[in-house]
Amino acid sequence: MKAAISHGWKQESPEAKARWFRSLTMRERLEMFCDFYELAVAINPKLRERKRAQRPEGRVRVLELP
Repeated sequence: MKAAISHGWKQESPEAKARWFRSLTMRERLEMFCDFYELAVAINPKLRERKRAQRPEGRVRVLELP
């Protein structure tokens, strides 16, 4: 994984994040997935109890910063 520091929104666009993720090896991608999972479970331990994901009811609005 290449370490870099950015200070602007342009470097943190979804496209830039996708390029960064594609630059990782398969092993690094899996490690990132495991790290995100462990973070999510640390924040909400009840996630382990869920057997199957459910669709949210109604609409979902995605908000983006300018």
